[in-house]
Amino acid sequence: MTDLLKNPIFQDETKARDWLEACVWAGVRVCPHCGNADQKKITQLHGEAHRAGLYQCNEPECREQFTVTVGTVFERSKIPLTKWLAALFLMTASKKGISAHQMHRMLGISYKSAWFLMHRLREAMRTGGLEPMGGEGKVIEADEAYFGKADTLHVSPQRKGRAYTKRGKFKNNRPIVSLVERGGSVRSFHVAVADQVAVTKIVRDNVARESRLHTDESKLYYRVVSHVAAHESVNHSGREYVRGDVTTNTVESYFSLFKRGMRGTYQHCSEKHLHRYLAEFDFRYNNRIALGVADTERAENLAKGIVGKRLTYRRPHSKEIPF
Repeated sequence: MTDLLKNPIFQDETKARDWLEACVWAGVRVCPHCGNADQKKITQLHGEAHRAGLYQCNEPECREQFTVTVGTVFERSKIPLTKWLAALFLMTASKKGISAHQMHRMLGISYKSAWFLMHRLREAMRTGGLEPMGGEGKVIEADEAYFGKADTLHVSPQRKGRAYTKRGKFKNNRPIVSLVERGGSVRSFHVAVADQVAVTKIVRDNVARESRLHTDESKLYYRVVSHVAAHESVNHSGREYVRGDVTTNTVESYFSLFKRGMRGTYQHCSEKHLHRYLAEFDFRYNNRIALGVADTERAENLAKGIVGKRLTYRRPHSKEIPF
């Protein structure tokens, strides 16, 4: 990582823009306004009257000007591209994350700018519309975890509006459900209430029917039998953690990494932002070295994900910045 930070893209705006164009466009410029990819109808504007990296779409119905940052999380940002790319590399290479205070000290920008910059990059890490995980002969491990306290008291729909309780006490944690394909990727979900209805829907929508599902003895997974080829579990309450190849150690190791990062690096996040922190840890796990993804390639993958995920800013009355 030390050698990577010596890269000219962190000191030279032109080289930073060229690197970003290569990642986002891959040699084929695309107009973000109309989708025109005909290189004969796209011209680069030069001269003192035009800023660097500005292009003109010559489609008769469009005629708009654009740069590589238009339509991305970088759009209309006054932070230099060199600092954006430095933050991008730091976030993708830090296994347990990097705090906004550390980022603002390293980049020489304000804390508020660093905080919002990092949330934009987390938004770029989010993925959607993916194919079901697993397949024939593949093992998916599922488990739930709880992090912090929910902003409002959640109620279970199965309890007809009554507060969700555990051992007679209110249970107001933030539930997280994660699915890990053994030797592959992870998908995490922040749900209002971790009950059979929510867990079954997640499994049905994200796990291929031909997969084997491994869980603990929790009753939350009783309904998933009809949605997978086989459902096998280990009895943690009976001190059983592995039985043959049946285990949930992989998903539990992911939760361990997530909680260490959240408690040690970020320390606190509000519930409305939890899904973006999950996206950050999911992204790094899905682009880890064990899967053959090096630091540079991981950063390139994030750069490709900035398109179409813009976050806007408005000055709030309260101290917190809303999205």
